[in-house]
Amino acid sequence: MKRLLSLDILRGITVCGMILVNNAGGPVSYAPLRHSVWNGLTPCDLVFPFFLFMVGISTYISLRKFNFEPTSEVIRKIVRRTFLIILIGLAIDWFGYACNGNFFPIDTLRIPGVLQRIGLCYGIVSLMVIYINHKYLPWICGGLLLAYSILLLTGNGYACDDTNLLAVIDRNVFGEAHLYKKSPIDPEGLACTLSAVAHTLIGFMCGRLLLEKISVSKRIVKLITAAVIMLVIGYVLSIWMPINKRVWSTTFVLVTCGWGSLLLALLMYVIDVKNINKGWTFFLVFGMNPLFLYVLSEVVAIIFSQWEIKDAIYQTITIAVPDESMPIVFYKTQNAVSRRSSDNRLLYIPSIISTSNPGKEFNVNS
Repeated sequence: MKRLLSLDILRGITVCGMILVNNAGGPVSYAPLRHSVWNGLTPCDLVFPFFLFMVGISTYISLRKFNFEPTSEVIRKIVRRTFLIILIGLAIDWFGYACNGNFFPIDTLRIPGVLQRIGLCYGIVSLMVIYINHKYLPWICGGLLLAYSILLLTGNGYACDDTNLLAVIDRNVFGEAHLYKKSPIDPEGLACTLSAVAHTLIGFMCGRLLLEKISVSKRIVKLITAAVIMLVIGYVLSIWMPINKRVWSTTFVLVTCGWGSLLLALLMYVIDVKNINKGWTFFLVFGMNPLFLYVLSEVVAIIFSQWEIKDAIYQTITIAVPDESMPIVFYKTQNAVSRRSSDNRLLYIPSIISTSNPGKEFNVNS
């Protein structure tokens, strides 16, 4: 079957987005490059879930070569890759300490993280799909999201403070010193791995859809249909369960997977159907080398921070291109949108000020 170039392009776009968002400048960053403070969804919030969605698709493509058989070779490959990704994530955090002269940050090294979540989700989903009949995957995915929704609703899961059950679990498992320091809730904590695994499973099932032996046009229609269903369910449920990246809520999973599916369908139509292949080389390079380039960007950012030139670069850029000149943010309508979203149940693009009462302030760029 012909390789879908759009998959590599979308992976490249998400990797570029992750690098940009992670190095957006903190307090001086542009509004579209800031995460929502608590409930809500910004363009920045879409980047990581899009990548995790692509991890699921890539997992299907990779394991399909082995017919999803649990051979010793396949299991070794899964375990090796899982631990490699997790160890790289830990090594990046260690490198930051090492640059400050602390080569053994045993007491404070953060254990959860972006790459750690990716590694866990990849490993768990990969082992699931080689041992479990694929016809049960939608039920398992739905069961995980249902169980996590109950956990959030009964465990004070939408509270941005230390009483949140997710924070309690993380403190008891990892210890407070090993968690994210800028928020009472670790955005890559242990409990919300449940919904993150379901997120990756949705990507896996979309990967199966994309490789069906039907025309690309029919695959696009199926993908759009799935996207619309997820978006409708996600936004309807957000009336009772707000969209929240920090806790990786069920509605966040459905909405971001829906938007990710729509973007992929659009790219498939443009690139694979209309054959508009020029101008994508930049993203293709990132899509073919995602892990290396992401790690490189993190290492460079840490070095720049140690040289004390990182903030100077950000400030120079924002002086040259003021925030108000960013065309994709409608500042004049910001207050009106925020008022409509004051109950945190609608999609909105917030500024650096939360529209909810998160309990305590914390850094918006994590």
